[in-house]
Amino acid sequence: MEMFLFLLAPFVASLILTGIHAYLGVHVVERGVIFVDLALAQIAALGATVAIVVGMNPHGAGSYWISLAFTFIGAAIFALARSRRGRIPQEAFIGITYAVASGAAILLMSKATGETEHLKDMLVGNILAVSWGDVRKTALLYGAVALFHYIFRKKFLLISMNHDKEENLGFNVRLWDFAFYASFGFVVTSSVAIAGVLLVFCYLIVPSVGAMLFAERIGRRLAIGWTMGTLVSALGCFLSVWGDLPTGATIVVSFGGVLILMFLVHLLLHHGGAQQLKRAPSAEHEVKA
Repeated sequence: MEMFLFLLAPFVASLILTGIHAYLGVHVVERGVIFVDLALAQIAALGATVAIVVGMNPHGAGSYWISLAFTFIGAAIFALARSRRGRIPQEAFIGITYAVASGAAILLMSKATGETEHLKDMLVGNILAVSWGDVRKTALLYGAVALFHYIFRKKFLLISMNHDKEENLGFNVRLWDFAFYASFGFVVTSSVAIAGVLLVFCYLIVPSVGAMLFAERIGRRLAIGWTMGTLVSALGCFLSVWGDLPTGATIVVSFGGVLILMFLVHLLLHHGGAQQLKRAPSAEHEVKA
């Protein structure tokens, strides 16, 4: 019972992360910008690093707003980098942004005290330390972002599903791209403070990829992604406490292990279906004979 109460707030926080990130992950995978979350998360971490270097509380309001401002800059870069006719793919700009933000964060952190601990927190966070106050604030923020995406879901889905046909959409794609990445920035800035860069990336991509193995329709993919994220979050939190392991890293590795199992199940189902299709014509031929 004591372990259950200890894990309850982190588990609820992980459910909130699963809810919003699994949805955003569908858009990210369809757009083919897989590492945009990783890049925006690292930009948010760079903003937090700047706040630490100038003497701010890493968990204070000032640090949050600096991180958010940095993510808005990243959102503008990614929206402007989108070009159907451009020779350089958008993913290249995303990768460069991630590398530069990571390098800048390391350089800045080298001038701060306790740099090793800060770098560790940026990467894997400490979701076990989340409080119920953090859970409430995160739920309200993500609820507002979810409402925004629900109201304008048609435009966001049109862009994501037709990212190579923007001239046929009939509205300013770059403006709505910025709106998408800016709302993404609100989510990522809060998520990185709770869970770290690596865990945020896993919550975004792994449930969506796992769902794509078994479903094509968005509704089913969301259902599978949310279920996977919930189960892995529970498993990771339990293993972390049971084995006295870092929580963020444990959940990340749990995501990898579960995704491998899902891929093996997919192979078995796909292989079994293919074998039945091969046998079907033979059986039909025998009946005719």
